[in-house]
Parts: sequence; structure tokens; C-alpha cells
Amino acid sequence: MTDSYDCLIVGGGPAGLTAAIYLARYRRKVLVVDAGKSRAAWIPTSHNYPGFEDGISGKALLAKLREQAAEYGAELRKGEVTKLEEARDGFVATADGKTIAARRVVMATGIVDETPALPGLRDAVYEGALRFCPICDGYEAQGQKIAVLGDINTAWRKALFLRTYSRDVTLVCIDDPAKGTAECRRALKDAAVTLSEECAADIDRNGERVVAVLESGKRLEFDVLYPALGCEVRSQLATALGAKANETGNLLVNDCQLTSVKGLYAAGDVVSDLHQLSVGIGHAAIAATKIHNELERNLA
Repeated sequence: MTDSYDCLIVGGGPAGLTAAIYLARYRRKVLVVDAGKSRAAWIPTSHNYPGFEDGISGKALLAKLREQAAEYGAELRKGEVTKLEEARDGFVATADGKTIAARRVVMATGIVDETPALPGLRDAVYEGALRFCPICDGYEAQGQKIAVLGDINTAWRKALFLRTYSRDVTLVCIDDPAKGTAECRRALKDAAVTLSEECAADIDRNGERVVAVLESGKRLEFDVLYPALGCEVRSQLATALGAKANETGNLLVNDCQLTSVKGLYAAGDVVSDLHQLSVGIGHAAIAATKIHNELERNLA
């Protein structure tokens, strides 16, 4: 049997759940299929999400959004969409062996950060020793001893940004620091960012601190470490349908969040390299409203 919906939302992070809330309040039949891999769940406490002056954890925010979506009638299903095809009246998806028909689809599949091989990785995140987004929580790292870990020619801009919050910022490279461009090395010097002249061989913990172990065996301790190792954009389902993406895999959309495939929308980190809760939520509101307005009227 095939379940039919006005809209299928792939991904149950903040963007996907916001789209579900909007569409359910528009009285549309909507299904969210979520594999439980939202990047937001890693957020120990967000202090820049509007309305929560004392902060809110990613898990708590997701729980609130799921409860709100369900209250308005959105169907939430755990599972993973493994196949998506175009059909005469929209799309057909396969999730855990079940077939789902939907007239419209919103891709809210997000990204996966590349992470260092750090003992106690999840504990380090929740203790604040390992962080991924300086835009989100650089403010909370004020005055701390900060490390940025990555390739010199891609990680240096994150190190410069973090100088906004601390005078003690070190760029620890995973490649040869001598390969840095003249622009990069000059900018780091001008901003008084320390550049480690050795590559990192390993990452370790020392109590609540993070330790970069260099090739010589030297150990550098930091209060907080920001990986700048890149990420994988989960756009494969969409690109397999022919949706256009940029060189990093982010889906290209118009001002209504529509991809290059008719009826296929996208919201959140799968679209934007500004990985912010508020950005994904804004995308979702735009996409959901456009979907409602282009479907046949559902008069009361």
C-alpha cells in the first residue's frame, strides 16, 4: 500500500519541523520522515536563538518543535528515505520498505560535520570543550584559550573570526603549515593568531580541556577547540533527481526555496553554508507557504 500526502518532509531538524508546523496549520496532510541525525541535537545550549535568553539545548528545541507539529496534525515518522523518484502527480519515496506518495517534497536533510578522532567526543561537545559553530557560541568562548583545527588555507578564516572573542587563538594545522598562502599567513600575523609550525598528529583530552598532540609529541592544551574539517551535505537524494547543487553539494534554490526540480523544495543547512537555526526556520516558512499556495485550495 502507498501512503499519500500533500507534502513529504525529509529530515526532522528545526527546518523540517518548522515546515511541518506551517503546512499542518495550513490544513495540509504532511509527513516528516526523520532518521534522527539532526545536527541540532548536538547543541548543548544555544544562546542566540531568539526568545530564549537563558539558552535552550538542541534536544529541548527539537522536542518542542515535534510536540507543536504533532499538535496541529503533522505525522512524524522515524525512518530514513532511501529513494526518491518523480511521479505523475509529484513524487514517490521509499522509507524503510514503505512507499510514500507526495505531491511536494521538502528536503531538510542538513549536513554532517567532519569531526576529529577525539576520545569522549560527545562528552567534549556537551562540556563545551569541542564546538562547531563560532557564530552560534563564540560569545561564550570570550577570553578563553581557543584552537582551530584544519587545513591552513580553509581554517584560517575561522581563526580570524574567533579573534573577535579572544586574544589567545591558535590555528593547529592538519596539513603542512608552510603551504599557507601569503594572504593567509599575513592575515594571521596581523591579527596575532598563533600558527602552529607542526601538524597535529592526534587530539586528546586532559580533564575538561582539549589537547592537540603535535607530530613531535608536544602537547598544546586549550579550553575549547573548533574543528574546521569540512562537512558532508546530505543532498544526494535531490541531486539524484537532477537537482542542481554547488561544488560543496548545497542545493541551489530560488527565492521560494524551490530547487531546479519542479515540486522539490529545500531548507536549512542543505541549502545554506550559514548553519544557523534561524536561517533554516526562515527557509522552511517560505517553502511551506509557497507549497500551500501552489496546491489546489483546501476550502473548509
